Amino acid sequence: MNNPVPDVGGKKELPSRVNSLGWLLLVTGIALAGLGYAVDPRRMAFDNVIGFLLVVSVAAGSVFLVALEYIGGAVWSVPMRRINEFLSSLTLLAPILAVPLFFHLHDIFHWLHPEALDSDAVLAGKSPYLNVNFLIIRFVAVFVLWNAFTYLFTRNSRRQDESGDPRLTTINIRLAAIFMPVFAITLTLTAIDWAMSLEPHWFSTIIGVYYFSGTVLAALSVATYIIVRLHENGYFPMLRRDHFYSLGALLFAFINFWAYIAFSQFLLIWYADLPEETFWFINRWHNGWEYVSVLLIIVHFAVPYFALLTQESKMDLKRLKLMSIWILVAHLLDLYWLVMPTYHESVSLSWTMLAFPVLFVGLTVVVLSYNMKRNNLVPIGDPKLARGLSFHL
Repeated sequence: MNNPVPDVGGKKELPSRVNSLGWLLLVTGIALAGLGYAVDPRRMAFDNVIGFLLVVSVAAGSVFLVALEYIGGAVWSVPMRRINEFLSSLTLLAPILAVPLFFHLHDIFHWLHPEALDSDAVLAGKSPYLNVNFLIIRFVAVFVLWNAFTYLFTRNSRRQDESGDPRLTTINIRLAAIFMPVFAITLTLTAIDWAMSLEPHWFSTIIGVYYFSGTVLAALSVATYIIVRLHENGYFPMLRRDHFYSLGALLFAFINFWAYIAFSQFLLIWYADLPEETFWFINRWHNGWEYVSVLLIIVHFAVPYFALLTQESKMDLKRLKLMSIWILVAHLLDLYWLVMPTYHESVSLSWTMLAFPVLFVGLTVVVLSYNMKRNNLVPIGDPKLARGLSFHL
């Protein structure tokens, strides 16, 4: 079967200087992390948790966005879908970033301390779930599932470049329907294991949804920034303003969704006023954390909300780039707010905080460059591509 629009596909390469910069940042991030573990291993372990959750957000969020397109039957995102497919490759690399954590679990998790289990009935009651063996089993199971779905989605998509077989789209739609509940469960387990269990006495029934909202925002922000930059440099010449409006609208929607879930979590805990729930927010309203809490509301909601409020702003490429970076930094601040009060009761800043953000940027560039060299930038065999290219609101 002939490809419907062969002139928009083909393998592309990033400029050599961009690829070199990616490797430089990746190596620098690894060196900083190694130095951090040598100088202050406990602090570096908490920074590692934040970095791991950041990479998981973009990796798992990208798989979700691929599945969302298939199950929703969207056409506008088809010309750009490969960017999310490329970023989903991070699911293979994210577990590597967690390896150092398994050598420092005792520094991170209070529930691993024998004296805590002996004197705390609550922790003893949670021990069937909160134990190292089960943590490792959950960790392996989560990433096996994510990588399996990533492999199947991308394999079928790339095979379609050669065959143009529409049945491969149908197969991916069915896979997406299976993936969605699996994703909901596995992402919730990740949020519980690496965020909520840092404070093992704390209860939140929507921590998974809270992390999900930030995860999709982070993945969408990275994809949007890459798509806009590639378009500006001639890689996506066929994209029009309506495509960018849809990206901006989706960012705007999830900004509101994050705010809704964040407020819902706070409101439910405040209204119930249960000591095992309220202490978590109380700890984030003392010793300088109150300023971080207020800053999070402004940075993660107020600024991007008003910046992307108008229709025209959602199609402004400069604003989309700025807000993509802004939202990703806001997500990093959100993860810092989730994790670091466990490390220290007051706000703690250190040069070690730079290691994983630098590593993440470098890793993203390297993964993008690797995939672009080996795969078509546009899914030229997708039966919806022609409609996606001519999409208008």
